[in-house]
Amino acid sequence: MAHEQIEAPDNTAVRTALWRAMHLQIDPPPHVVEDEIGLQLAAPGDAWRARPDMDPRATGGFRAAIVARARFIEDLIAEQADRGVTQYVILGAGLDTFAQRKPELASRLQIFEVDQPGTQAFKRRRLVELGYGIPDWLHLVPVDFEAGASWPEQLSTAGFDPGRPAVIVSTGVTMYLTKDTTAATLREIAGLAPGSTLAMTFLLPTELVDAADRPGLQASEEGARASGTPFISFYTPNEMLALARDAGFTDSRHVSGAALAERYFADRTDGLRPSSGEDLLLATI
Repeated sequence: MAHEQIEAPDNTAVRTALWRAMHLQIDPPPHVVEDEIGLQLAAPGDAWRARPDMDPRATGGFRAAIVARARFIEDLIAEQADRGVTQYVILGAGLDTFAQRKPELASRLQIFEVDQPGTQAFKRRRLVELGYGIPDWLHLVPVDFEAGASWPEQLSTAGFDPGRPAVIVSTGVTMYLTKDTTAATLREIAGLAPGSTLAMTFLLPTELVDAADRPGLQASEEGARASGTPFISFYTPNEMLALARDAGFTDSRHVSGAALAERYFADRTDGLRPSSGEDLLLATI
């Protein structure tokens, strides 16, 4: 039993995977992202849609925000791959399924998924059980962050070449880290090869969140705290841009959640729109 408890994804990874599946199952087309593989990996049981955090109406904005950021990242990867970038690093990969859903694009890359050892062990086992396997271009990189392990060192051991450009993505992670840790991560990424691109999400302070979305954000904070993974860091866009600049990035910009909503949801007639509260830093080296 202890082994099973260790070898498992965290609650956030599962919730994100289920919201992506929920979008495909209950929202009308066009679907921003089509992903039920994460649901297969998580194997939450038949009653998963009855979970309070899967309420179709109450959590619609969060569901939309999750698929919007996933689509933005996938569009970025396709764009960078067409420019000749061949390395893709996902920090805090959770139950990401890009490699399984987009094999034609993914197989052109060396993909490095970085996460805690328990999550990686669980995912490796489930990919094999479901018949997807682990292709030679997909690298599941376990890093024990709590023990102070160095993710750049683990990446290099897994075959990552720091001398070649890469896309580095971190979504849904910075709120759980101290600002010093995020600043250190930015410095490490800024030291990678010129031509590399970073996409990193961050949570806005409550006063910058639309009033209608504040109760949902508060509920998310309370849920995160109750599950033992409290939100500890929030950033204004200017604060995040300053962190990137101080880390050594010379070209960085803020991509708002509103911009993603306009890009991917403008023509929808069902009223589905991403909630405000999470924005993106997009920076190049």
